[in-house]
Amino acid sequence: MFVALLATVTVQAQQIAVVSGDGTTNIYQTLDDAISGATAGSTIYLPGGGFKKSDGIKITKKLTIVGIGHKANSENADGNTVISGNMYFNDGSDDSAVMGCYISGNIFVGDNYATVNNVLIKYCNLNSIQVKSSNCSGTFVCQNYIRGESNFSGSECNFSNNIAHSVNNLDGGIIDHNIFTSHCYLSRGSSSVFLNCDNCTISNNVILDSELVINGTGCLVSNNLCKVVWGDECNCIGEDWNNVFVNYNAGKITPSSDFHFKEAFLQYSNYGIYGGTGFSDKGMAPLPYIVAKDIPEQTDAEGKLNIKIRVKASE
Repeated sequence: MFVALLATVTVQAQQIAVVSGDGTTNIYQTLDDAISGATAGSTIYLPGGGFKKSDGIKITKKLTIVGIGHKANSENADGNTVISGNMYFNDGSDDSAVMGCYISGNIFVGDNYATVNNVLIKYCNLNSIQVKSSNCSGTFVCQNYIRGESNFSGSECNFSNNIAHSVNNLDGGIIDHNIFTSHCYLSRGSSSVFLNCDNCTISNNVILDSELVINGTGCLVSNNLCKVVWGDECNCIGEDWNNVFVNYNAGKITPSSDFHFKEAFLQYSNYGIYGGTGFSDKGMAPLPYIVAKDIPEQTDAEGKLNIKIRVKASE
């Protein structure tokens, strides 16, 4: 549905709207200031553009950070939301979330002395997720591009429908319907570990780099898909991935890769990112975004700047 808006506003570049739990809205010019100034329970709305994030600014309260998306979208007049730096969810930030952003660095959850629970990371493109305390719980990682190895320090996590390099050191949780691009082992204590997990349910993943070897304890493993197999832990497709996916693209973790199964392999469609709860190709949070805008260069005779904005609700 398209909605036409007519507004009289003061225009400033990259304004960040922070909406508090009681509906009060405040405007900030930098992401650091928005995080520092927001009250607990607020939502930070980031438009398209680039935002620097200083390592000295930690999130220590419940916040939801929502970007306009991280993938090229010709309809999106404001472009993508890009955060340069790392994000830290520290003590006090339980129940926080980040969605719809390209993040150049890592997301850190908790630290060696504090537990942070129920952090949601969704619709993002980021380097990695680093959970720093084994006592953290309820981390939910869904529909992301994760370019490097993520480590969960012996905590539990629901890790679903992601295109990811690798995950390491989980104890409990679900790992399902992912595309993993790196060599995949499940074992404890080995220096060559890729997927180092205990007590996890691991199912319906696609392992691009050959095989899945399970040496962990207490894991329930079923219906994973590999190119070739060592043992009985995986189903073998026995095909070149270039023949299987619409655009295998050497298994690169980038939006230009397309991991839809070609028509000849649709019997495998419950494996990988499009099975289960599915995967959003748009990589956008379900919020309206601007598809067209008309901003006059000058005010009218009454000193007003009449801006016409057309928005579309993301699916």
